[in-house]
Amino acid sequence: MSSTNPIIKLGLPKGSLEKPTLSLFERSGWKIHQHHRNYFPEINDPEITARLCRVQEIPSYIEDGILDVGLTGKDWLLETGADVKVVSDLIYSKVSNRPARWVLAVAGDSPYKRPEDLAGKRIATELLGVTQKYFKDAGIDVDVQYSWGATEAKVVEGLADAIVEVTETGTTIRAHGLRIIAEVLVTNTQLVTSEAAWADPEKRRKIEQIDLLLQGALRAESLVGLKMNVPSNKLPEILNEIPCLNSPTIAELTDTTWHSVEIVVDQGLVRDLIPRLKAEGAEGIIEYALNKVI
Repeated sequence: MSSTNPIIKLGLPKGSLEKPTLSLFERSGWKIHQHHRNYFPEINDPEITARLCRVQEIPSYIEDGILDVGLTGKDWLLETGADVKVVSDLIYSKVSNRPARWVLAVAGDSPYKRPEDLAGKRIATELLGVTQKYFKDAGIDVDVQYSWGATEAKVVEGLADAIVEVTETGTTIRAHGLRIIAEVLVTNTQLVTSEAAWADPEKRRKIEQIDLLLQGALRAESLVGLKMNVPSNKLPEILNEIPCLNSPTIAELTDTTWHSVEIVVDQGLVRDLIPRLKAEGAEGIIEYALNKVI
């Protein structure tokens, strides 16, 4: 079904998530073209209009009906308290396909070992509300201050005793001479919509389409396809060797002493699997990338 008029208004995160999000949409079938200094990129789908927004603002824009659907973080949903519907979790971030963490960090040479050691101290963070709740729930009285940027430097410059900052690998935290003493929140990207948009059949159809294809593209990133020719008398041994997403595809070749076998398998297993398959008699082994796995 197609339409000459846009059905949904899509919010795309601007900033650190911008590049991986646009790449994910492209792998899912949507090409998004950005104009220089323009927050309204073109998308090759007449049913969608797209807008680039700060990830922190997307929940409120959806709650207020300015956007119908968007990608934001679980952290910013908690921070804003926006009344939105979470369609799905999309586990990807700016450098990896794993959740990010908001962590409590102190100077590497400080005496603080536990959150309790920071009682009466100053904490700098951009995630103000969540951090305040974290310490309140723990019964620790601290002074939480909003950080307008360069949060890691606040401890180094003596402007705070500790920070709560987001990290994927901890590399930036360590590079600033800081030490993580606690995990405040695990977060990931989420596809969210408003209850009003979800109740609209046409908008819901489009949102579900977006969700299905984004999930398929993410799933494909950790998988590859393998295709090979197998001697028929070796087929049982080969089948015992191969893990696969479901059952392998097996076809008899023109030469009936051979079969073609095709599987989808975790990419991390391939380097050990291919030599075993070769040793069992498989030939013409082809590995190929996958764009989407639905």
